[in-house]
Amino acid sequence: MRLLTWLGALILIGAAVYWYVTRPQMVEAATFEGLEGDAARGETILAAAGCASCHTDPEAEPAWPPVLSGGQRFETGFGTFISPNISPGPAGIGGWSLTDFANAVKRGVSPSGAHYFPAFPYTTYIRADPQDVADLYAYMQTLPASEAKSRAHDVAFPFSIRRNLGGWKFLFLDDDWVLNGAKGEQVEHGRYLVEALGHCGECHTPRNALGGSDRSRWLGGAPHPSGKGRIPDITPGGLTWSAGEIAEYLKSGFTPDFDTAGGEMAEVVENTARLSDADRAAIAAYLKAVPAVEPAE
Repeated sequence: MRLLTWLGALILIGAAVYWYVTRPQMVEAATFEGLEGDAARGETILAAAGCASCHTDPEAEPAWPPVLSGGQRFETGFGTFISPNISPGPAGIGGWSLTDFANAVKRGVSPSGAHYFPAFPYTTYIRADPQDVADLYAYMQTLPASEAKSRAHDVAFPFSIRRNLGGWKFLFLDDDWVLNGAKGEQVEHGRYLVEALGHCGECHTPRNALGGSDRSRWLGGAPHPSGKGRIPDITPGGLTWSAGEIAEYLKSGFTPDFDTAGGEMAEVVENTARLSDADRAAIAAYLKAVPAVEPAE
């Protein structure tokens, strides 16, 4: 009888710990109170963050300003994720407050308090400056609305249990910079563009069995999430281009060998081409400053 009592107590304690660890953690609402977004700046933030690359209809012709109707499919080892409608209409984020938007972007939490899957790169956006989030929100309110319905992800049990994502965040959601002690304003600016907005590490950094980024091999290349092909190492250990050549590639899509960006990287270049020369030079300076990663065996 005593054993059953202790077992019941342990189960209750375990359940309480689970419920506490997996709870949605929100942004400080006071941080965003009174912030006025600048839609003109927000357009640049949207390009830097690459929102249109994932949230536009894959069958639609490319357009700017983009219609963020969603519908793109992303195959991974955990299931297939489908980008939602994030246009400003009722089928998207119409009716969301700035704080709702900030919770989604920086904490991966919906207005109803549900966890978002980390296919949405809030693991990177968590480092975004609150003013930039406000500017992005302001610009997105000016975009065309879409009535397209968001489709459910195709994720099997147990990965489909969203509450468990709170435990994943407890382990892997980190707002610290990867490159500490960045030297000079240009490298610091590049770090912000790469580590807070551009989410380059989401594709170019390998992951562990639970899907967390392996920071010891930051930007060192990774298997493609679909299981087909490999995403390259863009540290100095794998990318030997000069800073000027990197900046030119981010502007025109042309490599030093006169090849062109293809596939998903072509979409990235469409975004980085909308940034300033100073922004692209900062990204290049950052990529030359990160530690080289040795090729994986």
